[in-house]
This record gives sequence, C-alpha cells and structure tokens, in this order.
Amino acid sequence: MAVIGDHLWSQLCRLAPLRVRPARSVLLRQGDPGTHVVLLASGSTLVTLTGPNGERALLAVRGPGELLGELAVLDAQPRSASVIAAESCRVHLIPAPEFLTFVENNGLLNPLLRHAIARVRESEKVRFELATACVPARLAGALSRLVDAASTNRPAVSVRLTQEELSQMIGASRNAVGAAIKPWREEGWLETEPGGGLLIHDIASIEAHARSTM
Repeated sequence: MAVIGDHLWSQLCRLAPLRVRPARSVLLRQGDPGTHVVLLASGSTLVTLTGPNGERALLAVRGPGELLGELAVLDAQPRSASVIAAESCRVHLIPAPEFLTFVENNGLLNPLLRHAIARVRESEKVRFELATACVPARLAGALSRLVDAASTNRPAVSVRLTQEELSQMIGASRNAVGAAIKPWREEGWLETEPGGGLLIHDIASIEAHARSTM
C-alpha cells in the first residue's frame, strides 16, 4: 500500500471482489505467466523459491497491504517465485489488463519498478544469509520476518509452519532446526504447538541468542 498510497490502493481494490484463501494455498506459482496481481488485504504470505531438485528457500514474508506478483505482469515474464498463504488470507485478484491500465492511467510504472528492485535486493540479502549464516541465525531471521508480517497485535504470534517446513525453507535438517529451537523453548521465548506450529513470545531474545552463536 505504501508504494501507491491509501487512495489509489482503495481504487485498485475496487477492481476485483474480496476473496478468502485458506492457509497453505498457493496464491502465485513460480514459472506461471503473469495473468494477475494479488492485493493482500489481510493475513501473511511466504515468498519461496524452488530449485531444480525441488528444494525450497524462504525469500520473504509479506503482510497486509502488500501488492504481489506485479513484476511478472509488468515485464511479461514468468513468475520468479511462488507466494503461499501462511495463514488464512483475504485477497483481491486483479487481472493483468486491468492492472496495467490502472498503472498507466495513474503514472505508477516508475514507483512500482523501484519497489520491485528494492524487493530483489531484499531477496539477495536473504539468499546471502541462507548461504552463509549458521542454522540458529537463519531460523531466527525467518521467524523474525514471519512475526513482522503477522496480521495480529497480540503479544504472542502463531507461526503455522511445521519444523519440517521451516527446515526446508532455511536449507537445514529437521534435527538442526529442533536443536536450535530447544534452548529458545527452555527460556520460554517460544512454544511448540500441538499442530506442529510455533507460538513466538519473544523474537528479540531469539534473535539476540542466535547472534551470540555465530
């Protein structure tokens, strides 16, 4: 929303009805053509990159007010990453022709390109972290991005990803993720939930502890 302002965001939302997508549904798929953009009204999403052998990396987490999938529409190239609902999300799906007309009529091409470039740089930073940092630091970074994007103001934030899914997304083994989580759970900074997710109580302490292990 910040990139185009509240007024234009509201106009853009009115181009398509509000829809609900359940947790873990694929909103945009890597390699697909840019047929539409997604306006995220509520919920949080995971931006993931899948490698040639099926391995996945978590590049970013996006929260409410984010425009998703616009680069593939603007440059008419296949989507470079997938976007998956991390929780139940409310979205507007704007077809590419309507979106491009809206961009042209409101002079939004340059701001959107600058925004897309900033995201590419952000993704490069995350990929560097995944390639060089230790498992606790990679996991703390991923959890921090999930907490930042969470659509809740409650003191504790629920992360509806299993430890197996988290391990895939940070390029670590399931055992290594479990070992990283163990001291954080013992300190009460997070809890493991019955369904396999995590309840984060103190992300700042988790990040500080992860840095101390580097």
